[in-house]
Amino acid sequence: MTDVWRALLAAGEAGEHVALATVIGVDGSAPRAAGARMLVWPDGRTLGTIGGGNFELQVTGAAIACLAEGRPRRYAVHLTRDLGMCCGGAMEVYIEPMGPRERMILFGAGHVARPTARLAAELGFDVTVVDEREEYANAERFPGAALVTGDPRRWARALQTDARTYILIVTHDHSLDQDLLEILLPRTWAWLGLIGSRAKVAKFFIRLRAAGLDEQLFSRVSAPVGLDLGAETPEEIAVAIAAEVVRVRRGVTRAPVPLSALPLPARGGDRVARPPGAAATENAAGSGASSPTPGARRPT
Repeated sequence: MTDVWRALLAAGEAGEHVALATVIGVDGSAPRAAGARMLVWPDGRTLGTIGGGNFELQVTGAAIACLAEGRPRRYAVHLTRDLGMCCGGAMEVYIEPMGPRERMILFGAGHVARPTARLAAELGFDVTVVDEREEYANAERFPGAALVTGDPRRWARALQTDARTYILIVTHDHSLDQDLLEILLPRTWAWLGLIGSRAKVAKFFIRLRAAGLDEQLFSRVSAPVGLDLGAETPEEIAVAIAAEVVRVRRGVTRAPVPLSALPLPARGGDRVARPPGAAATENAAGSGASSPTPGARRPT
């Protein structure tokens, strides 16, 4: 086992976040072959080498950014043309963040938190449930989750968060919700959701503005939380919340729509595939079986 793999295992056992940079492509003259690896810590420390010089310096910077984002990335460059190195070849590196899994912290252990915790665990999150009510925050209701039954405000103040931390505020007390939001909003995290009506959210923001909190922070919080699925039951609401978390995790910015509503690339014709029902409707219209309203668009 190489030093890089030993250090990677040790970092995982210590709960450290590191990035693994692996050379996946080489063209022409290059200082290292495909398969060369280097570990990068958030403070810029490295172990192993992928070639040294300006190339390794640039990859180190990209790895630190990768750790901050919590997402893998590729870095491809021509050593001479782009970096002024004399090697004359090109290299490509795959950089992936390694270490503890992403965390989902649920403040509140009520009816919505329970199915949300189950879905979050199935999505690969380490789940923590925080609620001072032991009759709610227990292993029977939340199997496999870490449980915190102390003062949620005190625990939130001491909480260490990073770009791999997802937080949902869904307690039984509106004043507690607001206090937690004020404590956590300025922190670094991947996602922060707050359950509640639009009226509740608006009142919270008015109060936080009066308390002097930077208004630019308000746009960071997802409130009311969840995608608009028409959810009503706790289980349905949990699905809407989980869907939003997946959207954030995957970096999707477009509005969510059913996959069946998206046109598919096709061969020939106008290069757009339509659902069978749409084609049947168009054929019927062309044969005179039905007469669409003048100017109306046919289904696509």
